[in-house]
Amino acid sequence: MSRIIYPYPVLSGCVEVEITRVRIDGRPLNYAKVSPSLRTIALSDSGGDDWRESVFDVKAGLPEEEIAYGPWSELACVAVLEETTTNSRTVQRLTRDRDSGFWKGSIRLRRSRHRSRATLGVHVVATVEGVRGRVIGRSETDWMIDLQAAIPVRDKQIRIVEADFRDGPYAWLHPLKNAPWFVDASGDMPVVYLNRGIDGLVPLLRGGGTVENATAALVNAQIAGDVWETMFHAAVSEVELGDDGLPQMPTGWRESVLETMLPDVLPGLSPTDAILELRARRLEGYGWTELQSRIQYAAALRAQLPKQLATTLRLTARSSQGEHR
Repeated sequence: MSRIIYPYPVLSGCVEVEITRVRIDGRPLNYAKVSPSLRTIALSDSGGDDWRESVFDVKAGLPEEEIAYGPWSELACVAVLEETTTNSRTVQRLTRDRDSGFWKGSIRLRRSRHRSRATLGVHVVATVEGVRGRVIGRSETDWMIDLQAAIPVRDKQIRIVEADFRDGPYAWLHPLKNAPWFVDASGDMPVVYLNRGIDGLVPLLRGGGTVENATAALVNAQIAGDVWETMFHAAVSEVELGDDGLPQMPTGWRESVLETMLPDVLPGLSPTDAILELRARRLEGYGWTELQSRIQYAAALRAQLPKQLATTLRLTARSSQGEHR
């Protein structure tokens, strides 16, 4: 919960919020556009350039014992979607599910009211000491809804550039003419270059029917996995040791990537110990091949590649069965 000091009783337990489903003009959003670990959703290029509305299904967990016995009444749980850039704010009341105990509901984001990045969180309000509508709790970490990012990274959006690798304006891409995409994580903002010289790649990523959407999501997940892996290596290369011999974490997206992936790359180690182990293996060469597999695994998890692969295979099998009936 936020560290705001309130002059009245508030919840001491955590308020947790999840987004369980996202729809763009009634169509499901690709899995690769959602990062539960970073609580970020990327909406750029989702549903084409003319989508009007996205709907987010929200599930909130509240400290039930406090809710039941605390000094408040008329308690309500609401989802709050807001953006400072446009000064836009949408509030939607959630309903408690008797079976699970979670508070659930849906909230709409109208594209005409938003420009870049919105946040989605949960507030708990109640009557306290005779005053109605007082905030007694809120989600610790809100979700980030990024309308300009194509890949869900919280601290920095990733730029997408379409270019012909064979004879386009970027001469340094010409030797990579057969590569479907290339990730450049050397600057302040990672860039993904999509090769327009490969027929059908860019249209494929925009989806179409059910199977086409699943295939597009799978390819997007593969791209996202490459992005995560490239960004991780770039972040590790930026780590420097201080005078005390301890690693100094980089800032911006590099810090976010390390914090997200290190628990899967070297589980059981603190961030400091994990970075020291990474540096030692890179410099001395021992166990680096094994570690590469762990890095690829962590990147695939972040991109939700296994889940998207299973979904694509299932939909393809259903489509194939339908064709043979």
